[in-house]
Amino acid sequence: MPDMRFAPPKQLRIADRTDGLSPERVRSYNERVVLSLLLQNEGISRLEIVARTKLSAQTVSVIVRSLEQEGLLAHGEALRGRVGPPTIPLLLNPDGAFSVGIDLGDLETQVVLIDFLGAVRFHAEISHAAHGEEGLQTAIYEAVNAALAVLAPAARVRVAGIGLALPEDGRALSAPHVPTAEELRLQSDLEQAFRLPVFVQNDVTCAVGAEMMFGATKTTSDHLLFFIGAMLHSRLVLNNHVYTGNYSISPASFDAGLLNLQKKVARKDGTPFDPQRDEDWHDLGDSLDRWRSECVGTMKQSTRSLAQFVDIRSIVVSAAVPRSMCEAICGDLQRAIPGVRVIGGAVRFAPKAVGAGSLPFISRLTVQH
Repeated sequence: MPDMRFAPPKQLRIADRTDGLSPERVRSYNERVVLSLLLQNEGISRLEIVARTKLSAQTVSVIVRSLEQEGLLAHGEALRGRVGPPTIPLLLNPDGAFSVGIDLGDLETQVVLIDFLGAVRFHAEISHAAHGEEGLQTAIYEAVNAALAVLAPAARVRVAGIGLALPEDGRALSAPHVPTAEELRLQSDLEQAFRLPVFVQNDVTCAVGAEMMFGATKTTSDHLLFFIGAMLHSRLVLNNHVYTGNYSISPASFDAGLLNLQKKVARKDGTPFDPQRDEDWHDLGDSLDRWRSECVGTMKQSTRSLAQFVDIRSIVVSAAVPRSMCEAICGDLQRAIPGVRVIGGAVRFAPKAVGAGSLPFISRLTVQH
């Protein structure tokens, strides 16, 4: 995944400007640095930007004025009580840019519209079984159209693009998923249908990107993230770069994932177990206890294996489960590995789709290395 982080830049000329977020717009590195800094730090002053970026005060003023004219920045309330004039913090304007995120899952597809701060403005869930292969693409198009229809005509020009999260191949021990011809064709068809750039990434890596851009690891450059979905996935982030390893899925991932729990649970009313419904976790008894033990044990083993080579200080657990269950799993893991800080993911709603939506922002509006 491209890196979205701030790094002190060289002095570069401010790019010639055009209005809006058109594909022809070439944004300077310095402008991306300022936007990246504001994504990580809510409400900082121009003087702080000068100190953090090592750019001249004049250069920062030119960049800030230009980004304000585009509607990407807003002003916070003046901070008084200090020596000198009041300090006015700069904020990203949530309405300054939008994007569409599509999480193409194995059983369902989720479509979201997010604003520049990652807030979900629209959400649709598409069941693959209900539409079949032939109707799925039409249903996705209709959901994207509905997402864009949420925006006023004037805001449509602020859509930076579409992000597409593709699933990993969990059917066997394998390298990360290679896009199929159908998936690549979907990317091309979406670009033609909506005249927006489409950015593609692995879905678990997208979930990591959502936390890096909008969530728990905005200011953490090194961490290990576990994603508990149908299977247990992991990503190692070092110096803000995401690593999948040689194999993204291990045999233990099947036992520790939610799919294994779903197979073991037989609900009294006969309906399928839905891990995202809080009430479905009640009264699971021994099945839940055994699954939690397997899940935490697998994460502990993975962490200790990596610790032979990497000094891991932070672990993030992102899970398609209710908040209370995620917090319980984090507590179990924290007790199992007391020397490492364990926290739950902050992007709790559709993290893969939100991460997919972050791809256009990362590619077009922030710093990449």
